[in-house]
Amino acid sequence: MQNTLIKFMVLGFILAGLADCSQSIIAQESSPTAGKQMEAMLKTSDGGEVPYLVYLPKNFKPDAEQEFAMVFFLHGRGESNGPLNLVAKWGPPKFAQRGDDLPFVVVSPQCPRDDSWNSDTQQSRLKELLDHAVEEFKIDPAQVFLTGLSMGGYGSWTMAARHPERFAAVAPVCGGGKPEDASKLTDVPIWAFHGDQDRAVPFSKSVEMVDAIKAAGGTKVRFTTLEHIGHNCWSAVYATPELYNWMKQQAKKD
Repeated sequence: MQNTLIKFMVLGFILAGLADCSQSIIAQESSPTAGKQMEAMLKTSDGGEVPYLVYLPKNFKPDAEQEFAMVFFLHGRGESNGPLNLVAKWGPPKFAQRGDDLPFVVVSPQCPRDDSWNSDTQQSRLKELLDHAVEEFKIDPAQVFLTGLSMGGYGSWTMAARHPERFAAVAPVCGGGKPEDASKLTDVPIWAFHGDQDRAVPFSKSVEMVDAIKAAGGTKVRFTTLEHIGHNCWSAVYATPELYNWMKQQAKKD
C-alpha cells in the first residue's frame, strides 16, 4: 500500500471545510454556459431520466475545435436525498459551484434515492449519459476520468469494470467492487483511496480490489490509505491537487 500524501490530505480536509463558507449558488439556466455549473436532464432510452450538474471550463467554446478532458463524478448515498444541487456538496462539483476555474468539464449525475449506482438500471443510464456528454460537450475520448465516493466509489468500480476501454483513469474513494472483475481492470490506471478507520464501508473493500488487480497482473493500480480517518476521507482526497495532476497525466491509447 502507498501511504502517501496523508499529511497533505489531512490539511486539505481542514481547508476544504473552511471553503464551504464561500460557496456560490448554482446558476439556473436552460443551457450550459462556460465557467458556470448548471443543472441539466437527460432522457434515457428506457423512459427514465438522469438529472445532472455540468460545469464547462471558462475557455469552452461550442464552435471551437478544441476538445476537453472530463471528470465524471458519482456522489454518495446522502446526496440522493434532496434537490439536484445537493450533488455539489462534495468533490469536483463543489469546487465548480464555489467558482473555481477548473481545467476540465465536470459531469455529476444524481442517483434516485430508491436506487444505487451499482444497479443495472443506473449503470445503463450512466453509460447513456457518458455517451451524451462526450458528444455534447466536446470531450476528448482519450481523457475521460471517473471518480466517486462511498456509493459512488462502488459505482466507479462497477462502471470501470463494465467499460474499462472508456476511461483514462479511475479514482474510487472509500468504495468497493467485485474482486472477480479484477482481470478487466489490469490495464486501467486506478488510484483508490480509503480511510483506515471507516466504519461505513470497510477499509478491506478497497484493499481486496487493489490486491485482486495486482494478483491478476495489473501494474497501473495504486492505493492511498488515509490513516486515522473515518468514512469521510473524500474531503481530503478531492482537495488534493496531486489527484488531478495524476489524472491529467493519463491518456487512453487507441
